Amino acid sequence: MCGITGWIDWDADLRQRGPAVRAMADTLACRGPDAGGVWLSRHAALGHRRLSVIDIDGGTQPLTDTGPGAGPDDPRAVLSYNGELYNYRELRAELNALGHVFRTRSDTEVVLRAHLQWGTDAPRRFNGIFAYALWDTHRRELLLVRDHLGVKPLYWHAHATGVQFGSEPKALLAGPLFRAELDTEGIAELFALPAAPTPGHGVFRGLREVRPGHLVSVRETVTREHRYWALESRPHTDGPEATRETVRALLADTVERQLLSDVPLCTLLSGGVDSSAITALAAAARERTGRGKVTTYSVDFPGSSDRAPDAWRTTHDAPYVRAAVRHIGTLHTSVVIPDDDLLVARDAVLRARDRPGWGEMDASLHLLFREVRRRSTVALSGEAADEIFGGYPYFHDAAALASGTFPWLHDRTTPAALLRPDVRARVRPEEYTAAAYRDTLASLPEWAGDHGAESDAERRVREVFHLALTRWLPPLLDRVDRVSMSVGLEVRVPFCDHRLVEYVWNVPWALKAPGGRSKGLLRDAVRDLLPERVTDRPKSGYPSTPAVRYTEVLTARAHELLADPHAPVFELVDRAAVRRALAEGRPLPSPRTAPNPVGGLDHLVQVDEWLRAYRVSLR
Repeated sequence: MCGITGWIDWDADLRQRGPAVRAMADTLACRGPDAGGVWLSRHAALGHRRLSVIDIDGGTQPLTDTGPGAGPDDPRAVLSYNGELYNYRELRAELNALGHVFRTRSDTEVVLRAHLQWGTDAPRRFNGIFAYALWDTHRRELLLVRDHLGVKPLYWHAHATGVQFGSEPKALLAGPLFRAELDTEGIAELFALPAAPTPGHGVFRGLREVRPGHLVSVRETVTREHRYWALESRPHTDGPEATRETVRALLADTVERQLLSDVPLCTLLSGGVDSSAITALAAAARERTGRGKVTTYSVDFPGSSDRAPDAWRTTHDAPYVRAAVRHIGTLHTSVVIPDDDLLVARDAVLRARDRPGWGEMDASLHLLFREVRRRSTVALSGEAADEIFGGYPYFHDAAALASGTFPWLHDRTTPAALLRPDVRARVRPEEYTAAAYRDTLASLPEWAGDHGAESDAERRVREVFHLALTRWLPPLLDRVDRVSMSVGLEVRVPFCDHRLVEYVWNVPWALKAPGGRSKGLLRDAVRDLLPERVTDRPKSGYPSTPAVRYTEVLTARAHELLADPHAPVFELVDRAAVRRALAEGRPLPSPRTAPNPVGGLDHLVQVDEWLRAYRVSLR
């Protein structure tokens, strides 16, 4: 993976702005530690940082077209690309047959030539995870393109005479035109909808994110957003056995495609059915091609086995990890994270995410990825299986399903409850959340069943899948990308293969959860690959630390903030409400949905740290 950035300005001469574009690209060096480059012209400047994964010696970027009729100083198109195209070999052969000549082995050149051949229809042909900027010198047009599910990030800001863009907000903040400002919408995103963010909203005032499955076209007179991919409802005609076989075949093909790498690759293994299935399929594919055993990693905390289970973390990972490792036969490492390391990592994850995140969970993920990166450059993850197959508790909770809001927010208090009365009056968090919920349901694909009218219960389950894929999954993918790329680790997510998502979307709930079994379809599709106890393990979320010291340190920090009359967080948050909660020993409202007594404290302290570190102005 890589980091991309750039600048379009219709009035200025950007050939003189090389140092500024290099400074923007340098903020993304963590995403691309292996190389960097800048391409400059009068009205367009593109920057790039590269993490070498395929075609180590080739693939230098920004990549220019030097085909017939194009010279090095006058290319037809210039590309700054972040991602992996898993079907690039097939596309390369197709483009070869159409007369294209390649000078590298990289997927980057396939993306460039695909656009020269098919224009804005090119992304429809791609299978992979990607975000890129393509400057068409003849049309004087910039395209910003993001993959189907939004695995790779891409932000942009429209200024008075053009746009700036980058893989992360930090790239734009390093430029001369974009400032860290927070308005009422940004406050609502941080405090009311941290677990269901608005697609395309970048939190900072004026910052947009290219939405999943979209491209943004920027020309001198007009900027347009265009959707090239969306889920479509179609009749599902396969029976139970054919459905299981299709899911298995799609998943096996996806995992095999995603093993493509010229650098060391591993899998992340939690002992759940999702990551274990990915690992088993990867191991089988490697064995077939004589590439040896797969390397696996898991995360754990001192004393975690003594922690009582809850609704989101039903079982301890370690016994299931050991069972999967023994059965599949992997080279496994359990990364055990001490409490003090979590505290040290808090600043790193704030810098990685450019915004307040999920505190201790982000810190432990950062530390896990840092250890993985010592021996691997690429990791396959089981992320997104629960959104696609309906594994989360809210898919099976009648009260959550019946709630008139995002089901994972049902009966939960968000950090918006702590906003100062004057801020709350401007933000109106309940109205903001309700409008977001209505807007999301309004984009639900039309029912296309072939067995008569859809029942209310069936429609509600379909609505919840839509909510999960468009509002719940994106922040999880963003977290994984930003934290992994902060240490130069590329995490691939086979369950986000758009072919698999399209197929499973149309599978009726009765086949997805046969007999009411959570993720029953997936479990049955991979049952022969895993030990029974792993296959049928109940859903258990990402582990959380039971660390007492972590809580003590954050509590002390919150008291320090209360004593600081200039603490910026209290320009947003009600100081008296925080003081009362701490005095009464009540946990503060958390931005996370999984139960965690320290989540609200983490958020409060991190918002303050963010406002200070990024010098955020409140509007």
